[in-house]
Amino acid sequence: MAAYRRYQSGGRRILIVSYHRVVGDFTGELQRSIPGLLISQETFRGHLEGLSAAGYEFASLGDALDVMAGRRTARRDLCVVTFDDGYRDVYRYGYPVLKEMGVPAIIYLPAALIGTNERFHHDRLFHLLRLAQARGYQPLFDVMPKPATELLDTVLSGRKRLSAALDDFIGQYSSSTLAETIQVLEEKLGPGPDLLPEQGDLMDWDEVRRMVKDGFEFGAHTLGHVVLTHEPIEVVEREVCESKALIEREAGITVRDFAYCNGWYSDDLIRILVRNGFRSAVTTEDMPNRIGGDPFTLKRKVLWENFSLGLTGGFSRSLTVCQLDDCFGTLGMREPVPGRRPQRLAVPTPTNTNTLRLDGPPEEVTW
Repeated sequence: MAAYRRYQSGGRRILIVSYHRVVGDFTGELQRSIPGLLISQETFRGHLEGLSAAGYEFASLGDALDVMAGRRTARRDLCVVTFDDGYRDVYRYGYPVLKEMGVPAIIYLPAALIGTNERFHHDRLFHLLRLAQARGYQPLFDVMPKPATELLDTVLSGRKRLSAALDDFIGQYSSSTLAETIQVLEEKLGPGPDLLPEQGDLMDWDEVRRMVKDGFEFGAHTLGHVVLTHEPIEVVEREVCESKALIEREAGITVRDFAYCNGWYSDDLIRILVRNGFRSAVTTEDMPNRIGGDPFTLKRKVLWENFSLGLTGGFSRSLTVCQLDDCFGTLGMREPVPGRRPQRLAVPTPTNTNTLRLDGPPEEVTW
């Protein structure tokens, strides 16, 4: 299968893997965080060891791009390690493992949030919805904007697991609608200091600069983690240009690489990246990268803890290697989610409100 993938890819496999958070206590963090963002330090180390055992050579993104463009050849298949979002626990638990094993990596930063106490919209929404579940909140006669009503109804009725409902919600609405929904939920559940999640804190600029000094690379991930295909072109321009400029100023580096939030991109967005001096952008499309392929639609395999859980519930080296070697994709056992989307203008938040009534108690979400 590896030989077949090499043939498909033009002679060499170029695997780009993506992570979000590397945590010290996976079981504890699982009780309060989005599961699909988490991987334990031990499992992360196991992934890197598995990649090496599968024949991959760890490479910088720049080296991989040179191979893809035909500017150089590679003796072995290449793997590029990437992190989205700039979570501090990557600095605490991922960075030491990478240094110890001599593995290069690139971290994509939401520039305006680095060095602040802010939390991402997705982490805040997850936290607030878990609070609503834990408190048995039932908005029988509450009047709320339609998006907030729909999200609460979906989660509290148990029609979807919380993480799945949140994925769909973020995929549908603009950043301003997410912010409005957070405000509405905080008003309904508050006041109280527990409305802001303790977990999910981000790196500061001193930590970024320490990693730069050790040879790690950084790219842009918008200013405030905005899904740009939902936004008007002027917002896209600002998020792209200002995130690049801010990272360059604070970290003292040249930023040439970009990560699409939610993995979604458009032709308009690619043109803006090219115009502003970027050389590449990564998606979350789990497909092979091909020699001669488009550097602005780089494919990535997004990984978390459960990708490596075997039948006994523990870490499985065999399953991990199968995942990293893309055995299941080669056999046609999964379908990648496409990232190319139409560039939409931001839709004004609906002014009509709905009354939500739930007839039964909410079901507890299980992962």
